Amino acid sequence: MSGRLTGRKALVTGGARGIGAAVARRLAADGADVAINYRSSDDAAEALAADIAADGRRAVALKADISDPDQIRRLADEAAEALGGLDILVSNAGIEYFGKLDDVTPADFDRVFAVNTRAQFFAVQNAARHMGEGGRIVLTSSQSAHKAVFYHALYASSKAAVECIALNLSPELGRRGITINAIAPGGTVTDMSAHAASHYVHPDVDTDFHTLIRTASSLGRMAEPSEIAAVVSFLVSDDASFITGRTVQADGGWF
Repeated sequence: MSGRLTGRKALVTGGARGIGAAVARRLAADGADVAINYRSSDDAAEALAADIAADGRRAVALKADISDPDQIRRLADEAAEALGGLDILVSNAGIEYFGKLDDVTPADFDRVFAVNTRAQFFAVQNAARHMGEGGRIVLTSSQSAHKAVFYHALYASSKAAVECIALNLSPELGRRGITINAIAPGGTVTDMSAHAASHYVHPDVDTDFHTLIRTASSLGRMAEPSEIAAVVSFLVSDDASFITGRTVQADGGWF
């Protein structure tokens, strides 16, 4: 790849699978050393770290449940210690949720926001402690924050809040020379999307998700994880030094 991240140290949460794994691979290919956070995918995280190391970059797999603020703090400290500093945070970990209004419980609400929103806020807080001038932070929102979907209010609102975090932390972090942005992917070929895709179809419409994508997306297809990773790589590079507080909608032109 470009080598534009040579010498940078990156932490990717939820980095063992899907978009997170693609991001870790891309950042390493562009020259960064990478700490790969995971919660339960031990084998996948270790294998990914080994692959990256075999290509000449430093990589470490770090287990932490990012729904626990204490574990987030430990994760950031361990990543900085293992890599010799921290320049980049890609906060990718998240969980999907669909539920009718009458079925959502306070426990559901707390669980979704704990992972999708609170964890991202405290990941920023703790990673930024290790960053100096030129630090880069990318949070993960979703195309769902911009389009109404049946039974998706809880998930979508947890992601919309992430965009507000990026927007409102940008002036504070900007004083320290750190940029913070968010990315809102559309449908992407991952294990999570395979499980949830059918839920995005209007319940009164007799069609499937792939037909929906073909007819409601400008590109007519889902994204590959590597395509989302490419956008993230740009946002954490020097090429994006004057972009902060913004959300990039990498959704294939959903309309």
